[in-house]
Amino acid sequence: MFVRIIMGSSSDVEIARKVTSNLSKFEIPYQVSVISAHRALDDLQALVGQDDADVYIGIAGKAAHLPGVIAGMTIKPVIGVPVKSSTLSGLDALLSIVQMPKGVPVATVALDGGENAAILATQILAVQDQDLSQKLAAYKKELSAGVRDMNNEAAVQAL
Repeated sequence: MFVRIIMGSSSDVEIARKVTSNLSKFEIPYQVSVISAHRALDDLQALVGQDDADVYIGIAGKAAHLPGVIAGMTIKPVIGVPVKSSTLSGLDALLSIVQMPKGVPVATVALDGGENAAILATQILAVQDQDLSQKLAAYKKELSAGVRDMNNEAAVQAL
């Protein structure tokens, strides 16, 4: 079980931290790299060619071709995280990742959605791992409890 996180630029490090923080909660091994699909394609091909990851997470802004290029190189699941990094407020990145050609899917999360990328990767891995599945179930219960707490606080404040 291993997730490979690839950023298109070191400017995406804050999003990568959101991913790694959540993967660490579930004790999922990962590796983070910075490789531009446009400026270092040979390096990207070499890394993806190792075929050692179970899931890839590509983090990219602007033209945001990185997740799609990764998806074109592997049969493993690829999750794209569009980054809000340009004058178009991330819309360019979102559209670049979500509009993939037929046969080359990339699961796309929200702009700057590193947390959800990690959770989605965890859910993919949990299909074959009962312990991880149980950790996810507990996590979902924590989310529900947090919402109930917010509801109780809001109800008290409204009185």
